[in-house]
Amino acid sequence: MATVHSSRLTALAALAALLVPAAAVAQDARLPSSNSRPASVSAGAVLLLDAYGRPLFAKNADDERAPASLVKLMTLYLANEDIERGKAELDEPVQISHYAALTPKYRMGLRAGEWVPLHVLLEGVAIASANDAATALAERLAGDESVFVERMNAKARELGLAGTRFTNPHGLPDPNQRSTARDLAQLTVRLLEDYPASRTMLGGQTFVYNGRVYARHIPLFNDPWGVQALKTGFTQEAGYNLAASAWRGGQQFVMILLGARTRTSSFIDAKKLLHYAFVEAGLEPPDERSHPGPRQPGRARRAAAAR
Repeated sequence: MATVHSSRLTALAALAALLVPAAAVAQDARLPSSNSRPASVSAGAVLLLDAYGRPLFAKNADDERAPASLVKLMTLYLANEDIERGKAELDEPVQISHYAALTPKYRMGLRAGEWVPLHVLLEGVAIASANDAATALAERLAGDESVFVERMNAKARELGLAGTRFTNPHGLPDPNQRSTARDLAQLTVRLLEDYPASRTMLGGQTFVYNGRVYARHIPLFNDPWGVQALKTGFTQEAGYNLAASAWRGGQQFVMILLGARTRTSSFIDAKKLLHYAFVEAGLEPPDERSHPGPRQPGRARRAAAAR
């Protein structure tokens, strides 16, 4: 899974830009001078990065907020790290504990005592956003959920995520679990650069487990915006959160939205911002700035299998 040298340079350039002091990045959507400037964005915090990791749009990017299921980006990062290091295998069976099976809310319906391939748990985390799968992964990779959380926080420090504190591997509400749009953008960049297979997994829309089809119906995958990797999250406290990466013209754009009031508004904000990004990067003609135009079949197709 190791990336090539040029990919590492791209990642380093992106991270360097992400680590620019907060004062250097506008907190209230101070965008580059352009007629393509998007209309108001309703999400509470936003960060949009261009292909070089430079902020194109920022709103409250350093505010600490509840990350909800975007926590699972770190769970996926550590799982990929262990697979690359030979500490875990995609096809190995994982026995589900009673504790994991009882993890509440968005679940795959894992049953205590059953054996599930590790890659199925990964798909459950990425596509179904299954909390029981995230707990099962944590237990397999660290022996205990609390030990895994320690690993999450250690990796956050290693990656420079100064505004992030993890308390669980799935994102269920906890007043001490916090992150920022800037940190989550950095985590997304690193996940996609360090482990390219995660791009395919986060681009998946369906998978099947125990005879049930798990699908996520997200319009950004079908509109012509180049979105190929995406993770959503929601709790009453957090609102609607979204992490997305879009590719156009061979360039990657990363976007984090936190605290949207509705699921629909998070997708509307995302479409506005991606259109803005493509215009700023010169990938979309100026005369399309105000009107994105009709759908274009064949664009914005996901990379292939699993969220």
